[in-house]
Amino acid sequence: MSQHYPALLIVAPLLSAFVISAAGWINRKWCFPVAVAALTVSTWSSVALLLRVMKEGVIVYHLGGWAPPWGIAYYVDYLNGLMLPVICFVALINLIASKRSVEDEFEEKIGAFYTLYVLMFSGLLGIVITGDAFNLYVLLEIAALTGYGLIAMGDERAPLATLNYLYMGTIGACFYLLGVGYLYIITGSLNMVDIANMLPPLYHSKTVLMAFVICMVGVWLKMGLFPLHAWLPNAYTYAPSASSSLIAPLMTKVMIYVMIRLMLTVFTPYYVFDILDVSDSVVWISTIAIVMGAVLALQQKNLKKMLTYIIIAEVGYMVGGAWLGNRDGLTGAILHIMNDAVMTLCVFLAVGNLVYKLKGCAFTDLTGAFRKMPLTMWSLVAGGLSIIGIPPTCGFFSKWYLVSGAIKAGHYGFMVALLFSSLVNVILFFRIIEITYLEPFEEHSAHGHHGKSIDEAPLSALIPLLIVAAGIFVLGFFTSDFVTFIIQFAVPKGIV
Repeated sequence: MSQHYPALLIVAPLLSAFVISAAGWINRKWCFPVAVAALTVSTWSSVALLLRVMKEGVIVYHLGGWAPPWGIAYYVDYLNGLMLPVICFVALINLIASKRSVEDEFEEKIGAFYTLYVLMFSGLLGIVITGDAFNLYVLLEIAALTGYGLIAMGDERAPLATLNYLYMGTIGACFYLLGVGYLYIITGSLNMVDIANMLPPLYHSKTVLMAFVICMVGVWLKMGLFPLHAWLPNAYTYAPSASSSLIAPLMTKVMIYVMIRLMLTVFTPYYVFDILDVSDSVVWISTIAIVMGAVLALQQKNLKKMLTYIIIAEVGYMVGGAWLGNRDGLTGAILHIMNDAVMTLCVFLAVGNLVYKLKGCAFTDLTGAFRKMPLTMWSLVAGGLSIIGIPPTCGFFSKWYLVSGAIKAGHYGFMVALLFSSLVNVILFFRIIEITYLEPFEEHSAHGHHGKSIDEAPLSALIPLLIVAAGIFVLGFFTSDFVTFIIQFAVPKGIV
């Protein structure tokens, strides 16, 4: 059985989507347990695969026994071996945490919601594990189309936000596909390892350059790298809580993984950093993305929208780190993919709980939240501390690697942007603490004990949130193990 874990990882949620869809018509109570069972199988498979990679090295799995270039191969190495459990744990914890809000918001559409949820999960896992450039596009569309559906199930502004996302996402996917077409024209193969082996004699071809540029633009559009970010804030803000706490932690991070995979495996570091020599320009774009994300977050009056602009700044962190072209920068970028997924999940789950109880997350809705929902708010603070980059949270350590990489590369502008973003995050989260903790004192003096009654989110939502908040510190404490045993092997030996 263990040799089929790569297939089981995708097949379990993919098949469960049909079961959930049928259950939605027969008995809606079955939808949730089937989804949990499918995600649990995938989580188990992903952890087993990571342990196998650490023991044996790269795992190659031929789907249906068809060898490449005719068949599709799944490759699991240290880079995606780390990504797969991250996706599984985030999706599984969010699924459990959002059960009550899904039942309340989508009473008639529970089957549709969970079907879309597990299909998007399958798409994200497929994007990460596949070793075929065209298959990646197909899975990208599965993840994107289900993502549009999950976002469109939100309130009255969600459909329009989804339409903008659909337009931009489709353009991004078309760019990526066009780039893959150019690669196929020049190499005659769609297998990533095959392409990488055939490209070296063709490095100075204009077709290869065109393929690289078009693929990168497509991926940057899909991840929301500034200034290609316009679709992201509204899409994540107006999505239902259960959808945004799945899509916000994972979609941008998976696209950053795709960018790193194209850079390291398909086009190779020699082509990207030595022949092209555009690293400086991309790092400067990332620097602007970090600064603009931080500045735009300052202008927001809604907690969820503020967090979406923080995500835009975080995308700048990871893109810049990857393009610094040194070991510390790439280590920081890969580590931050994992850390940012957990941090973003934490703050979005906390926002979901606040919306569930307070019926809104505009700053005016949050007064007195610390007294009413102390555990939710402390979890939000934990996520905020990690986003700021305060030790011993996991966010500090990835930021440390990114700053170290910036200094080694002589990119002091990028380093200053990282520090500026951290200072702005301090202001942002202290503003939230001021509104939620200090403002009720006026209310308390005017209305006696009105502000003191504790009314937390249901335990099914609160316990997963507390686990994620604790995970932020656990990941911080074990950062050196992740770097020593996994991430250092994900960064090619030629990069110093």
